[in-house]
Amino acid sequence: QVQLVESGGGLVQAGGSLKLSCAASGRTFSIRAMGWFRQAPGKEREFVASISWNDYSTDYADSVKGRFTISRDNAKNLVYLQMDSLKPTDTAVYYCAVRLYYTPHTALGYGFWGQGTQVTVSS
Repeated sequence: QVQLVESGGGLVQAGGSLKLSCAASGRTFSIRAMGWFRQAPGKEREFVASISWNDYSTDYADSVKGRFTISRDNAKNLVYLQMDSLKPTDTAVYYCAVRLYYTPHTALGYGFWGQGTQVTVSS
């Protein structure tokens, strides 16, 4: 089992920045990749970004490419999501999760979800 705890959400004006953190504990040696997802009210959970453990390769949803950056700190078992140039459409609960098997840009292959952190972007 892996336990994940997200933090760093909050209220920010459009154009501003936030940095989310995801702290992993438990069987972290089993992690091969992790991802960030978000879910707005009334919408399905959508892929935001992912990062692989072996080669640090990253992947982003088109909607955040060029604005968001995913990174990780192995020593601290942390994964970050730096969010710049935020838009009101980025408002959602943001979740991190462990990739269990590869499914491009969907939540189906992910597990051990955190509790989420709210990000609200005002116009």
